[in-house]
Amino acid sequence: QVQVAESGGGSVQAGGSLRLSCSASGYSGYPYSIDCMGWFRQAPGKEREEVASIYINGYTSYADSVKGRFTISQDKAKKTVYLQMSSLKPEDTAIYYCAAAPFCDSFQSGAWGQGTQVTVSS
Repeated sequence: QVQVAESGGGSVQAGGSLRLSCSASGYSGYPYSIDCMGWFRQAPGKEREEVASIYINGYTSYADSVKGRFTISQDKAKKTVYLQMSSLKPEDTAIYYCAAAPFCDSFQSGAWGQGTQVTVSS
């Protein structure tokens, strides 16, 4: 089974930057493969939303709210993905979760981390 762990959250002022990291371990092949990894976030009182995802071939997808500000990247050898967040806004404040799954439309049944808090102050 796959385990996922996030790191890198914290507090920053609006306009600042943070980089989140997510490492996967315990990979043992399909159906526990981690060909797609993604970042999600959930703010207080709001539903969880997908922020960005990256497939093993490098294909990326972003939520409209973060396009041009966030960049997802991966180090396949380290089974690690990164989320570089720039020009942060107070509305980016949320718990950020990393997830891994065989496909980018199967996160619901994939492996999830415990989450890391990101707080952006105005």
